[in-house]
Amino acid sequence: MKKICILGSTGSIGTQALDIIRKNKEKYKVIALSANNNIELLTEQALEFNPKFIVVTEEKNRKNLKDRLNHTNIEVLCGVEGLEMVSSHDEVEIVLTSVVGMIGLKPTIAAIRANKTIALANKETMVVGGEIIKKELKKSKSFIIPVDSEHNAIFQCLQNNEKNTVRRIILTASGGPFRGKNKMELKNVTPEMAVKHPRWNMGKKISVDSATLMNKALEVIEAHWLFDIEYDKIDVVVHPQSVIHSMVEYIDGSVMAQLGVTDMKNPIKFALDYPKRSYSVTEYLNLTKVSQLTFEEVDFETFECLKLGYEAGKIGGSMPTVLNAANEEAVKLFLDGKIGFLDIPELIKASMKNHNVIYDLSIDKILDIENKTRQYINELIK
Repeated sequence: MKKICILGSTGSIGTQALDIIRKNKEKYKVIALSANNNIELLTEQALEFNPKFIVVTEEKNRKNLKDRLNHTNIEVLCGVEGLEMVSSHDEVEIVLTSVVGMIGLKPTIAAIRANKTIALANKETMVVGGEIIKKELKKSKSFIIPVDSEHNAIFQCLQNNEKNTVRRIILTASGGPFRGKNKMELKNVTPEMAVKHPRWNMGKKISVDSATLMNKALEVIEAHWLFDIEYDKIDVVVHPQSVIHSMVEYIDGSVMAQLGVTDMKNPIKFALDYPKRSYSVTEYLNLTKVSQLTFEEVDFETFECLKLGYEAGKIGGSMPTVLNAANEEAVKLFLDGKIGFLDIPELIKASMKNHNVIYDLSIDKILDIENKTRQYINELIK
């Protein structure tokens, strides 16, 4: 029985992971769950799965949960310290980290230092802390299995092949809700329009990232760190059907692709079961129903965020932190109706231009740069 800690259990990845566990209780045991503000759902999850620990972000929520769970033996913890504690707990074998944002960095490092298997569904951890994570992994028995469908696909396509035989990695992108549009057509995009993804059911922030192609920009940087591959060997192609989740091209001209239905439960279950495979928890792919697979070049001029991602990754150091923090703040402002859709890449560009790159990174420096970038964005829009 695998013992699991889920960080971000009330989000899309977390709830799907619990659905898998619910149907396979003889295989998995939940040791810890965490959430931000969805206390109602977290309470339901705690009562159903009876973990040893629950972690919430804020103290007010901790008191609320303690009252709700006072008839149980579940220990309620709070803040980043609580996340670090459960991620490194002796009983935990697998840490599924699906929190959104920088809050995932410290508990991931704690899990690495405690030699845990990490099922990673938190892009920001590798984007801003990739260099630190790689150094920690070299000192640990821990390893990372990516959960994002694209990186999970690459992970599978790379199995048992030498790095020096890889010619390039090809990340596929659905194109988001505005595929084929030009800048003029995106001028009056509203938050309601931006969160309507044509293929995936995701949270608001990641849906906006998909609409701007920032999600793909972050995935490019994440792929660089996860697979030790240069940026010039990472390509992005638009694949509207989202059946091929990504590909690896080898030096002999062979291209290996991972295909599957559009359902995140497949990569989640792969990560939880690795290195074994077991029966699917989704329907099987029927290629005759798919009927065709098409591919398009990315429009880098309309979707500038992807271009900025490559730029930040190649500059390296603290620049990916600025990219990520500026994007998070800009997306928040967009969803709050304070800026327009096309203002998102403009604010990111301004933040990158304003930043003096630091190459000797630490967690404290990363967190300080993140805070300063957010402050700079908010000063700009006043």
